[in-house]
Amino acid sequence: MLTIPVYNVDGAKVGDEQVDPAAFGGEVNKQLLHDVVLMHLAARRVGTVNTRGRADVAGSGKKLFRQKGTGNARAGAKRTNKRKGGGVAFARRNRDYRYSIPKRAVRAAVRMALLSKFQDGQALVIDGLKLDAPKTQVVAKALKAIRRPDLTEAEAAEAVGETKAVASRRTLEGRSILLGLPAADPTLYRSARNIEGVQVAPVAEFNTYDVLKQRYLILTREALAALIERVKSQPARRAVEA
Repeated sequence: MLTIPVYNVDGAKVGDEQVDPAAFGGEVNKQLLHDVVLMHLAARRVGTVNTRGRADVAGSGKKLFRQKGTGNARAGAKRTNKRKGGGVAFARRNRDYRYSIPKRAVRAAVRMALLSKFQDGQALVIDGLKLDAPKTQVVAKALKAIRRPDLTEAEAAEAVGETKAVASRRTLEGRSILLGLPAADPTLYRSARNIEGVQVAPVAEFNTYDVLKQRYLILTREALAALIERVKSQPARRAVEA
């Protein structure tokens, strides 16, 4: 079982949560993660580029003058890329770079990405993060109070006696964070969206790229339960385990 620390909004550790690695695939296949991340990056490419080829510029396709006897170089149509005003050679066109990978492989990659966060100590659970109205200061204060989950005991001991500016480097303030919610929460989303490096998303919208891009994963207790329920409801990919 993997242990995930639980902190409250004041930065105090209040317990631990246990996660079964088998529910998240049991092992991490780096090649599969690489393939799925490339798929997500390809889907985000903007293919709105267009240049004018020979077929797009104005002008006749008739040969400018006869082949022999004029003393000039052998010339074809005026729309060739060799002439001013002609079309571009190998003109680029609008295209869609997206492609697909089998759904079961994509689901397996999401589980592996989450498992890697749990194994590397880059995940934690925050308890009591509930707001009645959007308040960025509350979320920012919590991140400033909670220390990094991958901080070793030796590094934590060194923080004692340091200046406030140096000690703050050992917290989650200013870090890249994926804040997972059990469901869409406009209040909490509006409270955290303006904090630098923080991305907010329901666990149902997690994908491999977003999980791996952000260094730390923060879940509420309800989000962790929803995440475990989600991975249990999805079939495992046997090809990855083989």
